Amino acid sequence: MAHPNRRAVVQPSSQDEVAAAGSELIGGPAGRRAVPGDGWWTPVRVVALVMIGMFALGMVQKVPCYQEYWFFSATGQYTHACYSDIPYLYESRGFADGKLPYAELSDTLSDGMRFLEYPVLTGYFMQLAAWLTPGGGEVLEAQLYWMVNAGLLMVCAVVIAVCVVRVHRHRPWDGLLVALAPALALTSTINWDLLAGALTCLALLLWSRSRPGWAGVLIGLATAAKLYPVLLLGPLLLLCWRAGRWRAWLVTTLAAGTAWLLVNLPVLLAAPEGWSRFYDFSRERPVDVGSFWLVIAQRTGAELDSVNNYAIALMVLGCAGIALLALAAPRRPRLAQLAFLVVALFILTNKVYSPQYVLWLIPLAALARPRWRDFLIWQACEVLYFLSIWMYLAYRHGEDHQGLSVGGYQLAILLHLAGTAYLCAMVVRDVLRPEHDLVRRDGSDDPGGGVLDGAPDAFTLRRSEVSNPAPSPYVAWGVAAPPPTFSPTWPDRSRPDHPRPPHSTDDVSRET
Repeated sequence: MAHPNRRAVVQPSSQDEVAAAGSELIGGPAGRRAVPGDGWWTPVRVVALVMIGMFALGMVQKVPCYQEYWFFSATGQYTHACYSDIPYLYESRGFADGKLPYAELSDTLSDGMRFLEYPVLTGYFMQLAAWLTPGGGEVLEAQLYWMVNAGLLMVCAVVIAVCVVRVHRHRPWDGLLVALAPALALTSTINWDLLAGALTCLALLLWSRSRPGWAGVLIGLATAAKLYPVLLLGPLLLLCWRAGRWRAWLVTTLAAGTAWLLVNLPVLLAAPEGWSRFYDFSRERPVDVGSFWLVIAQRTGAELDSVNNYAIALMVLGCAGIALLALAAPRRPRLAQLAFLVVALFILTNKVYSPQYVLWLIPLAALARPRWRDFLIWQACEVLYFLSIWMYLAYRHGEDHQGLSVGGYQLAILLHLAGTAYLCAMVVRDVLRPEHDLVRRDGSDDPGGGVLDGAPDAFTLRRSEVSNPAPSPYVAWGVAAPPPTFSPTWPDRSRPDHPRPPHSTDDVSRET
């Protein structure tokens, strides 16, 4: 039997009614004689160019702040929704004065920060951009610093999009979900989150190519840039446990720890106080924007001094639920599905949900649930929140209190959280009912699973179904599912309803 990754390239317009409708802008769905990727316009190049175009539009959206409001108006950057941490931290963290992060005190202590409050690899990235920034005066240098960072972050954005194209080889056009995501364009230059996102996606790509050691190195580097990528080791543990692939998980974990340590150790030894500032700040930071904890605090007036304990408790309970889902699902979940769920859980339970955190989820969402309708519903909630937070800050900091009131902002937070929770619910449904999973619609197991792809279960909490020795084609890996009957003319008939194909003895043995 051929390897499950070696399948015909899926055209989204043949499976997804929204993609089919959108394809009318470029001539309609691909015909049966079309040759995917023929000529120069391969999926990788198309997605990369679209990503560059959308990123450039996001930069254009920041023009009012670039020209004026970052420097000469306290509230203009909120009313024009073009705020960015980058030019502000260039001055306030000592980069403009040639100081090294973590090792030297900043001269500008207006916000009480004595050291850079970012993980080490992000600090290196910020320092590199500072070295590449030419002089020319305070305002001009801050503008050029933002521009240099934007160029470097654009490279990270392209890496993310290309990795999504490559992880699922027979679904390269799912990368357009990332490239066309409006929230990515709007939030990409607020902070440096794209660096960790690019390293995380490279780790997923290497894992999909059965390179657990190198995948671990990339997870370790990503964790040295932002804390959330270490969460991927949890889904890998559960999936390797169920498949009995312990060696792959151990290699990945050891490689991740080694890479993280090698990046952090020089700073830890040379400037321990500066190195620990990120972790101290994360622990001491109060309830802040975007989280449901803020809604509770504002509605009740409670201080929520123990919010860290509450958030950790909810995270532990949620992870226990994800573990039960992973070990008891009718079919072993795909890595992208569990990765999306655990990162989304971390964000939903966190005491802060900054608008740029959506960048952590966009590539995982495209791999976990590549359906345009659900993705766009979620993105609409993210764009609504992006506009709402700046209007709320304008109301709070502006002299005339023009903008979004506290009550309106609380409603925006709840809608924002509901959008993420909705996408999580769709992913959970795909896990519990694999026939809804578009990635598995053609009989694939886990195209991004690497050593897990097609591996039989070694441990599961699910009771064997003696009464049905021949499981559904979506449950027994390797059995080709009937072709989808969706037609670009509605209604959607994407769920096959004809009889199951015959099963072979090999197919049953894989499940048992």
